Amino acid sequence: MNMARLFILLLIIFAAGCSQPQPPLVVGTNASFPPFEYLGGADGKTVVGLDIDLIRSIAKQMDREVQIQNMEFDQLMDALLTGQIDVIASGMSITPERQAKVNFSDPYYKATQVVIVNVDNNQIHSVSDLTGKRIAVQKGATGDKLANRYSQSVLAFESAKQAIQALKLGKADLILYDIEPAANFVGDNSSIKLVTLPFSPEYYGFAVHKNNFALINTINQSLSNMKEAGQYQAILAKHIK
Repeated sequence: MNMARLFILLLIIFAAGCSQPQPPLVVGTNASFPPFEYLGGADGKTVVGLDIDLIRSIAKQMDREVQIQNMEFDQLMDALLTGQIDVIASGMSITPERQAKVNFSDPYYKATQVVIVNVDNNQIHSVSDLTGKRIAVQKGATGDKLANRYSQSVLAFESAKQAIQALKLGKADLILYDIEPAANFVGDNSSIKLVTLPFSPEYYGFAVHKNNFALINTINQSLSNMKEAGQYQAILAKHIK
């Protein structure tokens, strides 16, 4: 090997040795939305769920570690806009109002709103029955906005658990919430039940900063890869029974 080739080889080896690892992907979520994100694992304190499995798989394709930031749902958007987090993975519905502020990935889940009432409440049969009712919601969620179409008595809480407590104490007549987490809460509590009404479907997406085109394109490509390989379907089946 001549000296020129040896020099080039040494430069390549040196450059490879000096390459910096990718920074972690900082993910914002609200871990009170099972089965999409919630506290679980062996210690009961680890953020797990469908969204978390998806975003970890996406980050793996990017060769990046994941750093989870658990915060209140209504704080997520500000955290993203101010650069505290890179992406929101929190069962966030894609809406025109949110799209004006952030970029969403391709939809990865179709959902809808449902009503939660106390088990002895048989008064809700149609959307018109919501008019004037005391409606409990999670602050900042799509149910929060939807409730204002039907009532001026909307009680916004930081979490669904707080809303359920208000319902049980008679401070609210019903709760508007996303169908899968609502079913999860009702399944653990025999004193409340679900009522399904013909609300419009919603679609969840991962949210990133408006300027981060590279990240949203990578997320979309990763989702496409996962669906083609059957990995997305496996994660869905693991969490949605």
